[in-house]
Amino acid sequence: MIKLEKLIFEYSQPGRKGYTLPKLDVPEVKPADSIPNEYLRQDNTLPELSEVDVMRHFIHLSILNHHVDKGFYPLGSCTMKYNPKVNEDASRFDGLANLHPLQPIETVQGALQLIYELGQYLIEIAGLDAISLQPAAGAQGELTGIMMVRKYFERKGEKRTKVLIPDSSHGTNPASVTLSGYESVEIKSNSQGLIDLTALDQATDETVACLMLTNPNTLGLFEKEVLKIAELMHNKGALLYLDGANLNSYLGFHRPGAVGFDLVHFNLHKTFSTPHGGGGPGAGPIGVKKILEPFLPVPVVKKDKNNYYFDYNRPDTIGKIQAFYGNFNVFIKAYTYIRMQGAQGLKEVSQCAVINANYIKKKLEKYYDLPYQETCLHECVLSSTSLKQYGVRTLDVAKRLLDFGVHAPTIYFPLIVPEALMIEPTETESKDSLDEFINLMIRIAQEAKDNPQILKNAPNNTPVRRLDEARASRELDVAYKPQTE
Repeated sequence: MIKLEKLIFEYSQPGRKGYTLPKLDVPEVKPADSIPNEYLRQDNTLPELSEVDVMRHFIHLSILNHHVDKGFYPLGSCTMKYNPKVNEDASRFDGLANLHPLQPIETVQGALQLIYELGQYLIEIAGLDAISLQPAAGAQGELTGIMMVRKYFERKGEKRTKVLIPDSSHGTNPASVTLSGYESVEIKSNSQGLIDLTALDQATDETVACLMLTNPNTLGLFEKEVLKIAELMHNKGALLYLDGANLNSYLGFHRPGAVGFDLVHFNLHKTFSTPHGGGGPGAGPIGVKKILEPFLPVPVVKKDKNNYYFDYNRPDTIGKIQAFYGNFNVFIKAYTYIRMQGAQGLKEVSQCAVINANYIKKKLEKYYDLPYQETCLHECVLSSTSLKQYGVRTLDVAKRLLDFGVHAPTIYFPLIVPEALMIEPTETESKDSLDEFINLMIRIAQEAKDNPQILKNAPNNTPVRRLDEARASRELDVAYKPQTE
């Protein structure tokens, strides 16, 4: 059982301190003498601890936190791959870490070269013509892309009001559409889990601006009719957008621009191994075909004979969408990763990711429901529907995994699969770690039959037991309350 860490206040002892100050040689002034009373907290008690008390407390807390360096993190559709530490080393070079975004342009030529070359690598990988690295995350990359689509049709003088989104898309897609002033229209999947071409054809007319397609979709399935999809959209004058969150599945094998995608957002904090725990920082570059290049956010990093520079002379730009030029520290890590892998290494990344996902799918299909039989790419989707006869649901399976030190996969998504378990092992997990996860999942399926109560009570040996999550999200209480025996 994992030991529950106490609150830092509970370690406090009167008189303990982690510092030594020189003897006071100026008149002592108490806070009440210089700060108005209304600005003073009535209860301003702080814990009194030695330095070693403080260090051990926070080390204990860090051990309780799950992260990809500590254990398997099979979070579907989020590509929580291991982050090579060489990326961290490169990002801490003095000449990069200590730059300031307002330095004169001639003093940051190396940084601009890195940004420019990273952009060129991404363009080559995706088969596009131009790029902006400015968006700070995938969702902002999406929003930037749809804003560019809107500007494109405004310049053409066309009134388009709708964006098509498959029912297997990521949840940020309709949010980006709505924020851009469009109406989102859902397109149903067919029995194979792919976009229904008949439904797509019926929904596509001159009011449609674009289709936002995730490929492979959130079921981990590649849209095999992507050429027909692109032709259908372009015949109606609409554009084709790729949600590139799942790009980890075909690096070096498939170039979206070559099959008709007009714009693509990348997730550097997924595909290219930069950390994205705790909500950030991320990076969501947006790559485009030539027809959309004039609308890229300002500025764009350009290169002439002698130097690199920011191009602000862009009359059709959608404007600035992020302070300065995005999260530069993230660019360094992605650049290091791409240069370290090379073209062949990136292909091997995707090969291993696909093999790992299909290995898990094949090993678990006897114990969990498999809604779609097709070979998946980088992630697989299973279902716990058959366990409901024992009173066990997907939430119970996920909570039970926590008892064994494994982070749960994404659950109840995609929404088109009841009791969904969305598993993405990534390429960085060994067969040993995959087998450990598979054996745990088999054990849990057996427990559902033999002892379902242990799943319903899970997690059983974590510091925090199962919460009423809906209530906890609405009634957050962080007030200090001393523990009682």
